[in-house]
Amino acid sequence: MADQPKPEAKPPAAAAPKAPPQAPVTSWESELTARLKEQFGDHILEFSTQLGQNFLVARPEAAIPILKYLKEAEGFDYLVDITAVDYPQRAERFDLVYILYSFPHNQRIRMKIRIPEGFEPRSAVEVHLTANWLEREVYDMFGIEFAGHPDLRRILMPEGWQGFPLRKDYSILKQDEDWVRENLGIESAQ
Repeated sequence: MADQPKPEAKPPAAAAPKAPPQAPVTSWESELTARLKEQFGDHILEFSTQLGQNFLVARPEAAIPILKYLKEAEGFDYLVDITAVDYPQRAERFDLVYILYSFPHNQRIRMKIRIPEGFEPRSAVEVHLTANWLEREVYDMFGIEFAGHPDLRRILMPEGWQGFPLRKDYSILKQDEDWVRENLGIESAQ
């Protein structure tokens, strides 16, 4: 054993690559943005493009009228998704993001509204029936409750689940341990 050569040492692993620079956000100007400005004025705070994706930022109270207008007057009749992004350090903690698509124009846009903790945005079910399940998912993952939603309850997590898994302050290991112990009667392997 003493005569055997020692294995060669491996060089240290390369440092993780630096994060790519943030893609620039540029102003979005078009005939559509001109019509939206004319229709909604200062209820729309921003029109921008990032990585080829057009988006607008609107005041929360204007969300449903803008969704109706985009659907009825501009042909954005497909609500692709509703999601949220959690920014716990911000006063307006959540960005609620509506992703819309127009088949006639082959165009997608996103509308964001910024809302504080506890704010209940109006449900979009009256404009898009698909908002029913999409809003339930946002509720289940982020805890955002939608005013006027016809059936706001969990859709992904089991009934009785505590907390909202996509919030940045959510302790996934603690919740998993508690839920597994209570519902399965075993200790979690986490």
